[in-house]
Amino acid sequence: MTSTSTPRRFALAGLLALAVIPSIAGVFRIAEPAGGADITPENARFFASPAPVVVHILAAVPFGVLGAFQFVPAIRRRHPGRHRAAGRFLVVCGLAAALSGLWMTLFYPRAEGDGGLLTGVRLVFGLAMAASLVLAFTAVRRRDLARHRAWMLRGYAIGMGAGTQTLLFIPAIVVFGPPGGPPRPWSTPSAG
Repeated sequence: MTSTSTPRRFALAGLLALAVIPSIAGVFRIAEPAGGADITPENARFFASPAPVVVHILAAVPFGVLGAFQFVPAIRRRHPGRHRAAGRFLVVCGLAAALSGLWMTLFYPRAEGDGGLLTGVRLVFGLAMAASLVLAFTAVRRRDLARHRAWMLRGYAIGMGAGTQTLLFIPAIVVFGPPGGPPRPWSTPSAG
């Protein structure tokens, strides 16, 4: 074991943790309509139009989980063909996750407590993720590996934002309890 292998293992484990937590939540989200869950104000939009959320989750899970392994240098060196094939698949998954997330942001009714700022943030980051993946793909086609790595890292980091939020907010909720006001602190009151 080299001195750099332990930090890289921790990095891989961290990336997998960021991917697995929202993946588990996504599986439960998909199972709601299939399992006969009750329609509530929080999930009615998913029952009314399930395809975008199913596409989003089915694309985000491999993007997060398999994508973590794309950053392991030993895997890239030993299996360059697998890295390329997985990369193509993951770019498609990442674009599907980003574009379906944008669709849901624009066309699903807002959940209670979701304000204009949250909608804006979702649009900015969804577009940034999609653009990063396209730029990464075009860079690797030009054989500009440094730019490819940089843009893939950006796109992956944006995609893993959900896992980061979960890891940050769950301990706060356990320690301090659920928030007392609107469910999202960046929400704005609706007009009217």
